[in-house]
Amino acid sequence: MSKVADRIEMNVPAKAEYVGVVRLTASGVANRLGYSYDDIEDIKLAVAEACTNVVNHAYEKADDEVSHDIHLKFSVYEDRMEFVIADQGGAVDLDVLKKKRGPLNASQAIEDMKEGGLGLFLIETLMDEVDIQGDTGVIITMTKFLKRDEVEPGDERTSEELPKQ
Repeated sequence: MSKVADRIEMNVPAKAEYVGVVRLTASGVANRLGYSYDDIEDIKLAVAEACTNVVNHAYEKADDEVSHDIHLKFSVYEDRMEFVIADQGGAVDLDVLKKKRGPLNASQAIEDMKEGGLGLFLIETLMDEVDIQGDTGVIITMTKFLKRDEVEPGDERTSEELPKQ
């Protein structure tokens, strides 16, 4: 495992108005590291979905003794970024959680489709690795690898011209 170069940690209230702050932070760090525009958009959407899940679901049954925060840690490595988004909303049955996720069933009538369930599916689709834990709340770890050019700098090789047919 490669050494962590930098780590950004923050806690924000589990309120919808703070999801944008988290998106901007993730976007700014990813941009600084050289992620492509498409990868930055994927990161922003995945991070926003994870935070929105905390806002909408984490503290529904929690008492007021627990701080209703989103705990975030962004770890920067040479070849990737890891995003940890956690809450303290209580234990979650991961099997039930995973059964609720998308994708949509194309043969199902639109009237019969349930609301929600696409957030985790989107996160797993947009990120390279996703791990979910649920002992004292949900902890989701998302990894996005930094894609480098396939050709090493200074490589003088060129492709050969194909003979005409």
